[in-house]
Amino acid sequence: MADDKFPLFTEARRAMVQYQTRRHFLRTVGTGLGAMALGSIFNGCGSPTAPVSGIDPYNPLSPRVPHFAPRAKSVIFLHMAGAPSQLELFDYKPDLAKLDGQDCPASLLEGKKFAFIRGVPKMLGPQATFKQHGQSGAWISNYMPHLSTVADEISFLKACHTDQFNHAPAQLMLHSGTPRPGRPSIGAWATYGLGSENANLPGFVVLTSGGNNPDAGKSVWGSGFLPSVYQGVQCRSHGEPVLYLDNPVGMDTNIRRASVEAINKINELEHAETGDPEILSRIAQYEMAFRMQTTAPEVMNIEDEPQYIQEMYGVQPGKVSFANNALLARKLVEKGVRFVQLFDWGWDAHGTGEDLAIDIGMVNKCRDTDRAITALILDLKQRGLLDETLIVWAGEFGRTPMMENRNGKVMPFKGRDHHADAFTVWMAGGGINPGISHGETDEIGYQAVKGKTSVFDIQATILNQLGFDHEAFTYQFQGRPFRLTDVSGRVIKEIL
Repeated sequence: MADDKFPLFTEARRAMVQYQTRRHFLRTVGTGLGAMALGSIFNGCGSPTAPVSGIDPYNPLSPRVPHFAPRAKSVIFLHMAGAPSQLELFDYKPDLAKLDGQDCPASLLEGKKFAFIRGVPKMLGPQATFKQHGQSGAWISNYMPHLSTVADEISFLKACHTDQFNHAPAQLMLHSGTPRPGRPSIGAWATYGLGSENANLPGFVVLTSGGNNPDAGKSVWGSGFLPSVYQGVQCRSHGEPVLYLDNPVGMDTNIRRASVEAINKINELEHAETGDPEILSRIAQYEMAFRMQTTAPEVMNIEDEPQYIQEMYGVQPGKVSFANNALLARKLVEKGVRFVQLFDWGWDAHGTGEDLAIDIGMVNKCRDTDRAITALILDLKQRGLLDETLIVWAGEFGRTPMMENRNGKVMPFKGRDHHADAFTVWMAGGGINPGISHGETDEIGYQAVKGKTSVFDIQATILNQLGFDHEAFTYQFQGRPFRLTDVSGRVIKEIL
């Protein structure tokens, strides 16, 4: 590689060195039958051209056209990590109140598995009060007084279900279509399919609040077997927008630019030799990081927003909060980011302490998020962005209509166990028909009985609004095409 900038890397020296290294031996010896077998297993893995056409391998985030005309250009996914109780928020069950304190019927326990309930628990009536709101008559509890004012902008899915009842597997199931790590998250799929409208920002941004990451860890916004350039980039609402984004002391922009060019020149030569598509992802990530040094601080600064907007969201400049993240989500989609994922940790409600009590801790969590979520809807609408931005609100599963007990002992505070058979998800904007409540659970909120909706249906609907046929949107890996919705899922046309 004759290059005046890299005199040490001459063709002769490179050839001499590579033939003396174990790496070269192991690379070249792989041309036997074993390598052929591996090649058949990994056939197509990392192919940058299928199934999405028009991907520039040197600019993998360039904007692309989906299967059909999309209704939404971007998604803001609000995940309440820990699973809020639908019975205290949106699924009004007056009959459950009549059973409060009674022994749970055996029919609700036989053949069922729970995360913690053992023996015979007591039934637990709703701890919130409910009213109908808006012209749609949506039932929303007093835990969410601000959200009730925009009831007619929302479509509720009342009969959602999953097959996972522990936090980490259920979170992975909701976001990647499988309870095990290793598959791409829905944000990675969306960015892979659409690219980004802003070359200076990632296509997929993640914001966390509540003091912890989700139980599933960063796998829940990972790229899985997709090129790593499509994974979520975790940003912060104070300090450096991205850790280590700023130049170290003593390094100016010109030196940084030169170092990035030098590193990417070496990466390009390595890619020319190996053909590894992940090297192109690495090049794109170096370039993106450099551009973000000037763009990200401006976009991630909420203090430059008008005072009435800050008050509308209830932001706390200089702190980590859900409200700050909600305002940042609006700013990011306004700048062309495709998928913004907000994780707010702390919604578990077992009743083992005040912070995990249905009538104390959950009330506080609602107070932390209610105002900001409502502001997000109104802010997007007043800017003409709600029609092209899909908002999704969800936990990973629901909560039981009976009180939690462990080893037959009642908890010191009121709480509910994990429940996979019934929970509520809502959507707004992005081509969703507002003011609808689709699906229904039984009289105590235990089972979905009408309009059942799986997590795969939710994923299929999100992809549909972005312009993708979820059955045709695949990626070749390990010898077969994979898709987000696996072999399941249908678009929930009732809310479109």
